[in-house]
Amino acid sequence: MPAPGPAIPGCPPGLEYLTQIDQILVQQKVDYAEMIIGWEMSNNYVIKNSMGQQIFTAREDDRNFFTMQFYGPLRPFDIHIHDNFGREVLTVTRPVKCGSCCFPCCLQEVEIQSPPGFPIGYVVQDWHPFLPKFTVLDAARSAQLKIKGPFCDCKCCSDVVFEVLSRDEEGVVGQISKQWGGFLQEGFTNADNFGISFPMDLDVKGKGGAARSGVPHRFYVF
Repeated sequence: MPAPGPAIPGCPPGLEYLTQIDQILVQQKVDYAEMIIGWEMSNNYVIKNSMGQQIFTAREDDRNFFTMQFYGPLRPFDIHIHDNFGREVLTVTRPVKCGSCCFPCCLQEVEIQSPPGFPIGYVVQDWHPFLPKFTVLDAARSAQLKIKGPFCDCKCCSDVVFEVLSRDEEGVVGQISKQWGGFLQEGFTNADNFGISFPMDLDVKGKGGAARSGVPHRFYVF
């Protein structure tokens, strides 16, 4: 497994390794209890580099059982992301909000903290009548990247690709790919795998925000 890199000025502790890579894979662990009984369970993830080496793990905080069942994928959560040495390097929080274009004043938003308690960015859903669109913001809530998904985000036997765009939406700089998991996984669980690519020279905090868009709970319904 990769060792932590040397301290880098302006880089939150524990995220140094992200400065060396331009893509990651996020794999959600299959919860067999969820598969069998159909109830929502707290989710866990493994985050790997392009060589398949584990670089982080992500764990959803246990929440009120009835809240999890009532809100489903739109439930509030705290995600704790740890490196291979057990240090919490990122915390992601999401309050209860809507994911529908019919409610433009209450769309999805997550806050990214690193170290825990210190916000470094946000990912917010943008209103659009047809397309899933998001903006990656820095700590000052200034736009850094845009994310745009396809009209139909449910495809059988193929990946679903979200484009990562420059802030002016003039150029594609990366992508988030929800990977087809097979009929069994897709039909009986909510477990998803994501491949995420971004510019090598992107600020590490921006990489954390882009990565978060493909992590837990399918940010808007993903």
